[in-house]
Amino acid sequence: MSTSRIAESLNTLFTQQPIVFWNDADAEFASQVDQLDLPDVQLIRLDQTPALQAKLMIERETGDKRWLIYAPNEEPEAAQDWLLDVRLRGKPFRADSTSILLEELGLASHALRDHLKLRGKFLRAKDRIERLKRWVEPHDSADDIDRKMMAVVTRAENAEAASIFLKVFSALVSEGSGDLGALPKPLAEIGINELEEAFWILAERKFGYCDATPSLRGLLFAIFASDFSQGIGVVPAQLSHFLISNRAKAASASVFVSRWRSDMANYGSYDALSNQVSDELRIMDILGPMNADRLADAMTFEAIEKRIIADLKGRIIVGHGANMDSVRTLIARRRDGHWANMLLAGANDSTRALSASYDALEAAAGFFELQAKYAKGFSFANAKEAFTAYASEIHRFDQLYRWFMKAAESVEPMGWSLLHELRDRMEDAYSGWFLSQLTSAWGSVIEGTFGLLAKWRLDGVVNQQDFYTRYVAPAFNGGAKRVFVVISDAFRYEAAAELVGELNTRSRMKASVETMLGVLPSYTSLGMASLLPHERLAYKTNTNLDVLVDGQSSSTVEQRSSILAAHGGVAIKREELMEKGRENGREFVKPHKLVYVYHDLIDMIGDKQGSETQTFDATARAIKELSDLVGFIVNNLNGSTVFITADHGFLYQESAMDESNRSALDEKPDGAIKSKKRYIIGRNLGSSSKAWSGNTADTAGTDVGEGSMDFLVPKGTGRFHFAGGARFVHGSAMPQEIVIPVIAVKESESEMAKTKTVEVSLLGSSNKVVTNKQRFEFIQTEAVSERVLPVTLLVSIRDGEKLVSDEQAVTFDSTSQMLDDRKRSVMLTIGAGSYDRAQDYFLVARDAKTKAEAWRAALKIDLAFSNDF
Repeated sequence: MSTSRIAESLNTLFTQQPIVFWNDADAEFASQVDQLDLPDVQLIRLDQTPALQAKLMIERETGDKRWLIYAPNEEPEAAQDWLLDVRLRGKPFRADSTSILLEELGLASHALRDHLKLRGKFLRAKDRIERLKRWVEPHDSADDIDRKMMAVVTRAENAEAASIFLKVFSALVSEGSGDLGALPKPLAEIGINELEEAFWILAERKFGYCDATPSLRGLLFAIFASDFSQGIGVVPAQLSHFLISNRAKAASASVFVSRWRSDMANYGSYDALSNQVSDELRIMDILGPMNADRLADAMTFEAIEKRIIADLKGRIIVGHGANMDSVRTLIARRRDGHWANMLLAGANDSTRALSASYDALEAAAGFFELQAKYAKGFSFANAKEAFTAYASEIHRFDQLYRWFMKAAESVEPMGWSLLHELRDRMEDAYSGWFLSQLTSAWGSVIEGTFGLLAKWRLDGVVNQQDFYTRYVAPAFNGGAKRVFVVISDAFRYEAAAELVGELNTRSRMKASVETMLGVLPSYTSLGMASLLPHERLAYKTNTNLDVLVDGQSSSTVEQRSSILAAHGGVAIKREELMEKGRENGREFVKPHKLVYVYHDLIDMIGDKQGSETQTFDATARAIKELSDLVGFIVNNLNGSTVFITADHGFLYQESAMDESNRSALDEKPDGAIKSKKRYIIGRNLGSSSKAWSGNTADTAGTDVGEGSMDFLVPKGTGRFHFAGGARFVHGSAMPQEIVIPVIAVKESESEMAKTKTVEVSLLGSSNKVVTNKQRFEFIQTEAVSERVLPVTLLVSIRDGEKLVSDEQAVTFDSTSQMLDDRKRSVMLTIGAGSYDRAQDYFLVARDAKTKAEAWRAALKIDLAFSNDF
C-alpha cells in the first residue's frame, strides 16, 4: 500500500480520535513512517522511545495535540502494556488495505476483515466505496455489508432489500414489456462483483424463496402467487407449489408488491411483470369460477379486475335494479385498489379503461335501479306535474345513459368485450323503454284542449323569453353592480345539474339551478334571441328567417353585442374572454354592467354528421369548460353574480335510426320556409297527425301576425328526415329539449360557501397488532355533500416514517345519513421482521392527493405468536 494512501487513512482517523496506535507486526513500514505527511501530528516510535517516557509525554501535554504511536511489533498483552490506559482512549490502525477499509467504512468489528477480502472485486472501485460509506453502520454484519454492496451496484434508492429487488425486477421490463428469462443489468452487476450468492440468500431471508436453481422467474412466481393467495384467502391448487411456506415471509412478499404497485416511478414495471406472470401461470383460468366477492381484496393481477367487472356486469343485468348497493360497495373497494385507481395507478391506457368500466357499471346500476322504481312507466296528471317530475328526477335517466355511454365508449379502444352485452341492454332500456314511455306520458299532457301546447305556460315556471326580466333585471335591482350571463348552445338540463354539483365543490361559490320553459321550436336562432333583453321579438321573412330583437338582427355575437349595448352590455365568445387573461379581461368588462358570454361546443360537435357520435364527450368537455369559465369570472374578473343558461337542449341516442324513428309528413307543406329534422317553420302549415303544431306568438312571444311563424314539430322523439345525421337532434317539444336550465352562481365569503374534506375517525379501542394481517375499521363522521367533499386516505403502519406494512387506499364518499353506511375497513399486512413489543408504532392516514397527514394513532406490534405458525 502506498504511503500516500496510509497518510490519507490516518488523517481521516485523526478527525475522529486524537490518539492512534499503529502496531506494524512485520515492521513493513518502519522505514517509511517518518516520511508520512501528517500535519500537526506528533509521532512517537516505541522502537526509539521507551513506553514509560511516551506515556509521560502524552500525559504532560495539556493542549489538543494529536499522537501517532508506532511500534514495529505486535500489540503487547494487557498486563505487559505500559500504555494500556492510553491505548484504551485511542484508536488502533492497521496498514493493510482491508484494515484501512474497515477504518474508512467505520466498521467496529475486525472479524469482517476476511469477509471484505472476499469482496475484492467490489472494493477495487473507489467510487463504489464512497457510495457504500453513505449506508454502512459501525455494527453492520457481513450480511448487512453484502446487502449494501448490492444496493450500490444496482444503484438502488436506499440500502433496503426492497429497493434492491425493485431495481432488479424493474430492469426486466423494456418498452412496457416484461421478459422473465432475461438477465437484467443490475443482476449482472451483482454477479460481476461476486455477490450473486448473497443476492439469493437475501431473497430467502426477505421472501422465503429457496430453490436449488434459483431464478428471477421462480422468485416472481413465488411472490405473485403468494400475494394472490393471500388476497383471495385460499390457495388455488394450480399455484400451491409456488407458494412461500413461511407465513411471515409471505406477508413480507405482499407488503413488497403493495409498495411496488403504489410506487409512482415503478408501477409500470409491476404492471408489465404482473401481466407476464399472469399469462404464464394461466391466472384467467384460475379466476373463472371465482366471483367478485371472493376477489374483492385481491390486487395482484389486472385479470382480477376484468373478472370482477364481468361478474358485476352479470349481476346488474340479472338484478334489474335490485341489490345495487352491494355492487356499488364492491366498485368502491376496487377503485381504491391499484388497477382502476386513477390517482394511485397513474393515467395509463389500461387504468383509464378499467376506471371507465367501473364508471359504466355504476351508471348502469343507477339506471336500472331508477327503471325499477318506474317499472309501470310514467303517468302525469298535467304538464306542470310532468315538467316538475322531469326536473326533479326523471332527467337522471338521460344523465345516467350519457355517463354510461361515454364511459363505455372510452373502453372501446382497448378492444375488450367486457361491456358489450351491458351496452346493448342499456340501449334497449333507454331507447326502447325510457324514451317510449316518456313519449307516451309526455304526449298525453302536451296535446289536447288543456295541454301545454294550447297555452305554453306553466304556473311558477318562467318562460325562456322572460329570462332577462325575471332573472337579470331583479339581480340589478338587488344591488348587483355587474351581471355575467353565460349561454352554452344545447346545454341541456341534466348536464346543468352535473355542473351545479361541480361548482358547489369550489370554495367561495354557491350555485343553484332552476328551470325555464323553452321556446318552441327549440332551436338556436329563436332560443338565443329570447335570452336577450327585449321589448319585442319578431321574425324577418328572409332566407335565414332571422329573429329580430327590438328590430335588430340577433344571429351573430356581434349583432347581440350591439343589442346589449343599449343596456350597458357587451357580448363575447368564451374563448376570446379566457384568452384575455386577468388584467385585459378586467379592462374589457370594466365599462359594462352586463356581459353575455357565448359558449358553443355541444351543438358544434353534435349537429354534424361526422362528429355527432362525440356528443356525450362534448357534453363532458362543456361541463369542464363552463366550470373553468365561471372560476375565471369569479376569481379573475371579480364577478359576483353569474347566470348560466342555454338556447335549447337536445335528444341523443347511440343506436342508429330506422323507419320507426321517422315521422315523415305525407307531403311537405307549401308554406314551409325552413325544414329541419325536428321542426318545420313557415306560414299556413296546417296540421298533421304525425306532428305537434303551433305558432311562435304563443310559444316564444314573437309579434302576432307577420312577426310570427307557424311550426310543425314531430311528436315524441321522431325525425322528419335523417339527412345530415339523426342521432343528435333538437327543435321539438320533448323535455330534453325544452326544460331549460338557469344556473345562478353567487360569490360568497361566508363559512357556508367554503368547502372542506370529510373527517374520518378510527373505530375501536384495540391498539395492539398480534397477527401479520390486521383489519382496521373507520367511520366517516359526516355525510358527503356539496360542501363536504370526499377524501381518499392512504393507511399504513409505520415505525416513525418507515413503512412496516403495506399501504392501502380507502375512499370516504358516503352521502348517507346512517352511521353504519359510512363505515369502511381496511386489511393491512405486516412485513416479517423483529418488532419491539414495548415500542410505539403508528397507524398513519395520509391524504392520497396531497400526502398531508390526516392523523396517526399509536399501537403496539406483538407478532411472537403469529410468527411461530
